[in-house]
Amino acid sequence: MLNVVAPFLISIFYINILFGQFYSVDVNVDDRLLRSDEKHEIINLKNDVKNFFINTVWDDNYTDLDINLYVQIIFEGVTEKGNESIYNCQALFSNGSDLRYFDKSVQFFYNSGSSLYYDPVLFEPITGFLAYYAHLILAGEIDTYEFNGGNNSLELARDIALRGSSSDYKKGWGSRITLVDNLNRNMGLRKARLAWYLSLDLFKDGNMDEVIQELNIMLDGLEESFQNVGRDSHTQYFLKINSEKIANVLVKLGQVNLLKDMKSLDPDRMDFYQDSIESISE
Repeated sequence: MLNVVAPFLISIFYINILFGQFYSVDVNVDDRLLRSDEKHEIINLKNDVKNFFINTVWDDNYTDLDINLYVQIIFEGVTEKGNESIYNCQALFSNGSDLRYFDKSVQFFYNSGSSLYYDPVLFEPITGFLAYYAHLILAGEIDTYEFNGGNNSLELARDIALRGSSSDYKKGWGSRITLVDNLNRNMGLRKARLAWYLSLDLFKDGNMDEVIQELNIMLDGLEESFQNVGRDSHTQYFLKINSEKIANVLVKLGQVNLLKDMKSLDPDRMDFYQDSIESISE
C-alpha cells in the first residue's frame, strides 16, 4: 500500500508546484513581543505559511505567473479565548513591486501540529486571512495581463471577507471588505497598470508607436483614478515604485508632453519629472 501511496503524494506535490501561482514565498515573523512558550507554539508557522501559498492552486486559468511573495507577520500578543490561544498581529503582503497590503488587525488561532489547508467552504481565521491576501495579490498580477482580469480573484477575496465578518473572529474583516471594494472600483489604476506593463513588453520588442499608445492609456487611467477616488494610496504607491522607470522610458522616446502630464499627475515627484524634461532639451 505504501508503495502506491508514496508516488501518488509525490505526483500531487509536483502538480501543485507546476500549476501553483506563487514561485517563491519569503516569510518573516517578528515574535519579540511573545513569551518564550508562545514563541515555541509558532515555531513551524513560517514553513506552514510558505507551503500554504506554494502548494495551493489558486487559479485554474493562470498557472504560470511565478509570483514572488513577501510576507511579514508581526505578533503583538496572545488572548485566551476558551481553550484557544488567539494571536493578535499586524501583517504585510507584497509582490516586491507595486502591490503592497498592510493589515493592522489580524487575529487567528494556530495549531503547529497540523498543516494549513484552505477550505473554500469552511472558514478558519488563519487560512481565510492568508487566502484573502493571496487572492488580492493574484488579482493585481492578473490585471497586468488583461483588463479586469483579476475580477474573479477580487470576488473570491470579498467572499472570504464576508464569511470572516460573520464568523466568531470578526476583527479586521469589515476593513478587508472595504479594501476589496476600493480596489475593485479604482478602475483608473487598473487600466493604468495594465497599460504600463504592456508598454514595457512592447518597449522590449521595439514597437515604439504602440508603446506611446499604451503610455497615453496609462496617463488616462491615472487621471481617471484621481478624478474618481482622489489621491488613493494604492495609486500613489504605483507611482512611487514605477515613476523612475516611467520617466526613463519617456526620456528615451523624447516625450516631453507626456512627461509634463506625469509632472501634473504625480506632484510628489514634480522636480524629478522636470529634470527629465530638461535632460531632453539639453
